[in-house]
Amino acid sequence: MAIRLLPPQLANQIAAGEVVERPASVVKELVENCIDAGATELRIDIEKGGARRIRIRDNGAGIPKEELELALSRHATSKISTLDDLEAIHSLGFRGEALASISSVSRLRLISKPADQEDAWQAWCEGRDMQVTLEPASHPNGTTVDVQDLFFNTPARRKFLRTEKTEFGHIDEVIRRIALACPKVDIQLSHNQQLLRHYPSADTEHKVLSRLRQIAGKRFADEALYIEFVPEADAHPLAIRGWIAPPDACRHQTDVQYMYVNGRMMKDKLLNHAVRQAYGDSLGNDRQATYILYITLPANDVDVNVHPAKHEVRFQQARQVHDFVLMQLRQALAPFIREQQQAYEHHYEYTKLVPKEEKGEEKGEEKAAKKEAGLAQLVAKNTHESNGAEQASRSILPGAFRGTASKPSPEQVREQEAYQSLFATPLPEDTSLVAKPLKTEPSKVEIDAAFELPVENLAQREFSEAHKFLSVLNDRWALMQAGNDLALLDIQRAHLRVQTQRIRQQLSIGLSGQPLLVPVQLRVEFSTAFNFPSVLSRCGLMFEHKRLRANEYQLTIKQVPEALRKGDLGQSIPKLLEILSELLASYKDSAINEETFGQQLSDSNLANWLAQQGLKREYSVVEAKQWLQLLQQLPKWQHFLQPLNWRSALDVGKEIE
Repeated sequence: MAIRLLPPQLANQIAAGEVVERPASVVKELVENCIDAGATELRIDIEKGGARRIRIRDNGAGIPKEELELALSRHATSKISTLDDLEAIHSLGFRGEALASISSVSRLRLISKPADQEDAWQAWCEGRDMQVTLEPASHPNGTTVDVQDLFFNTPARRKFLRTEKTEFGHIDEVIRRIALACPKVDIQLSHNQQLLRHYPSADTEHKVLSRLRQIAGKRFADEALYIEFVPEADAHPLAIRGWIAPPDACRHQTDVQYMYVNGRMMKDKLLNHAVRQAYGDSLGNDRQATYILYITLPANDVDVNVHPAKHEVRFQQARQVHDFVLMQLRQALAPFIREQQQAYEHHYEYTKLVPKEEKGEEKGEEKAAKKEAGLAQLVAKNTHESNGAEQASRSILPGAFRGTASKPSPEQVREQEAYQSLFATPLPEDTSLVAKPLKTEPSKVEIDAAFELPVENLAQREFSEAHKFLSVLNDRWALMQAGNDLALLDIQRAHLRVQTQRIRQQLSIGLSGQPLLVPVQLRVEFSTAFNFPSVLSRCGLMFEHKRLRANEYQLTIKQVPEALRKGDLGQSIPKLLEILSELLASYKDSAINEETFGQQLSDSNLANWLAQQGLKREYSVVEAKQWLQLLQQLPKWQHFLQPLNWRSALDVGKEIE
């Protein structure tokens, strides 16, 4: 088969397959051209969801008569002319193929009049050779693009169009995104001769908030956090501003997730991951991140020439951009996530198993709540009696068995009481192993005390060395088996013990630090630790400090301990400096004995505090296995086990008979 050139119309139709996916794609390309032309007013008329007609009028610079024919040709543009321009694109459009592609699959008419031209002219092209025809026209300053009968000559594409309502919904979403990107542009959107959307020009802060409320909703506009970070002249060139909703105000849908890079609307997996990671586990499974963010960076650090539709970008320093967005959002959300965590700890308290003297002394309301729930909580007990339903929802049973639809039978009651008695195992009077939320920081003595707990029960039960991990209960407790015996182990305490031991060993020789790709700036009070750079380095911390006023300094943090890498540096760094200042209070100059001080660091509460920063409220099976394996490498780890008296609980044969 001979190789030959494709006819211009066929070539344009092939290109249109990537650029023109649906009517919303046409609207996007044409509106971006209007904005590049400096338009401040846009009038968009849609008929039949865009399948019959798309007409867009602007008041931009216009196209001179002698350039109209060229404007409908492929790869003809006024926005770039050299390779250097392509590597640093500042405009929304640049490929020069939108008009040619659209005209090849529709009946397109282009009318334009620059301000310095007396008459307006119109152009259209048709036929296999796409010959352009010019005629005089009547038109104010600006440009109108009229697209009719989209896909009329490509039936295969036309039959894949959705309903009129669906296609207009996509157009409406495109206009919403553009309205957020260009607040100073007045936009009107009509459908079937009816004005449906009007976004007035927003040139003041009040009007910007009004447009935000109009597009994203009143609740988002009222509750979202405004963030803005503008780098200093000698700092990294990344900047970010916008709005992000606190976890409690996030929506259940993804309809308010708008990301812009240098003014270009974008859907980027890298940036979406950074946003989601900033929220952490505060959203749960039923809420979605809700945000409108604008990221600015040098044009030559981002490549937008990735896809013809310009949906994707590539960053030259992708990791740096990711960490920058993550850090800024994490700092903004930190107070709300801490507040949410404190509320969680206020409502739920992890307690040890019921001691002997407390058996049978539960309040009547708590018993009723447990029966109504079907089975009792294993270890998480609601401290508020009014939250019985919520208590049941945290049961270790699958969701299908939570709650009751009818009164349980006597047999079910006996089974439930037998099951509950499994977790009423008497423990010694010593309550050192009570696993409560770390509302205050445990001291080194308290942590070490966990290894000195009485072991009468363990000795009586004759637990062997071969303990088998079975499962995770309530996302917090590991169920262990040794022969015919069962025991529980607090995964969080195992995590804390292992990390404390590990960090102590590292502090004696020097803690390794994690460099930050994007330095973080904080304002703190003066700390004695500023005078001891060797101590800071030993703790894995590296920063520069600059005095702002009497007792206020600005820190530019470049390296942090690994334990603080994923936390809120705005809270953890001042606390770390406070701990170091207390340790250094007895030193009057920077001349300290490195070996002696290293041992002092290891023996202090610093290791325990650093270990706490990585603790979690919930643990998966994989994480539980990981920490149990590490714990079993330490001496006397069996002291963390809490036996279950399951034999007596299952001795219910007499009642059943």
